[in-house]
Amino acid sequence: MSERRRTPRPTRRYPWLRPGGANRADAAPRPAPAPPGPPRDEQRTAADGTPREPDERSVVEAAVYRDGRRVGTPGTLAATYRRLREETGAMAWIGLYRPSEAELLSLAEEFDLHKLAIEDALEAHQRPKLERYGETLFVVLRAARYLDAPEEVDFGELHVFVGPDFVITVRHGAAPDLSAVRGRMESTPELLALGPEAVLYAILDAAVDGYAPVVAGVQNDIDEIETEVFRGDPEVSRRIYELSREMVEFQRATRPLVGMLHGLMAGFDKYGTDEELQRYLRDVADHVTHTSERVDGFRSALTDILAVNATLVTQQQNAEMRALAEAGFEQNEEVKKISAWAAILFAPTLVGTIYGMNFTHMPELDWVWGYPFAVVLMAVVCVSLYVIFKRRGWL
Repeated sequence: MSERRRTPRPTRRYPWLRPGGANRADAAPRPAPAPPGPPRDEQRTAADGTPREPDERSVVEAAVYRDGRRVGTPGTLAATYRRLREETGAMAWIGLYRPSEAELLSLAEEFDLHKLAIEDALEAHQRPKLERYGETLFVVLRAARYLDAPEEVDFGELHVFVGPDFVITVRHGAAPDLSAVRGRMESTPELLALGPEAVLYAILDAAVDGYAPVVAGVQNDIDEIETEVFRGDPEVSRRIYELSREMVEFQRATRPLVGMLHGLMAGFDKYGTDEELQRYLRDVADHVTHTSERVDGFRSALTDILAVNATLVTQQQNAEMRALAEAGFEQNEEVKKISAWAAILFAPTLVGTIYGMNFTHMPELDWVWGYPFAVVLMAVVCVSLYVIFKRRGWL
């Protein structure tokens, strides 16, 4: 047992972190502290006996707070552990960005974090959830931000470990901006003094507030898509599909939050949560519910728009096919006229060609009525063909 756990903690300060609703005053007494020796982080050694320190390049900021005031800003995880042990009734807030396995294992050893939660934090790509491991609350959030230039939604993942005297945040994306959360909490020490559960509220509030610009951006996209649909833009179907996929992802990020916050709210009376935090969390829950309903509405609207677009595309295709059919019909009428006149003109040409061969033994050459007969024959054939084509509607 490390020296950090020698000082008894209050039984009310972190009510919803008690495992199974048990009261810390009723819990079994802690074992006696170990004899003085080097801190636990200094005892970590590799197989060859050399000190083993985790790579701490992903530590964004680590700070120790007491009574809502920052009392230390250690530069490393090891220094944070030591400072937390030295400060009675203090709280550590450690922010990490895509940490290495060594860093998470160091935190797990120091704060008794469950291995399943560590695995989730390492792998990322988790659904939003709220789980309790002993005295530690493990929260997974899916933050979102709207990118104006590409007009798309960028999703990030945030893992939060909340214990009796620590808050550890592990980010796997650009959102949310936890530096703003830290600045807000440090500017309101009376809220920060409520402990890790107040920090958890502030993180939840920041993640939920980050959804508002996304909702506004998506609403603007849907308005533009509606205009493009009725304008007949050929690329609008692709845009509808891409935005629908983003809304599915957005729905996966917001819908579980409703149940998570209602789960926290259900323990208000049971665990005696501070009334101010109760009001704050109810407000966050209201915002989440509103956002979830808007996202559901967006999905329905996109489904309807896609159906309308399909109908308009079908109508346009039918109109084009009808125009092609009409053009083909007109072309066919012209071809029939040309063919009819070609047949009419072919008959006298055939007769004239035969009588123009001037063979010696052609019997009609010496016939007195040969020329009138040929002319009459050509006229009769032409008139007959004209009457036939006229009756058939070719002329």
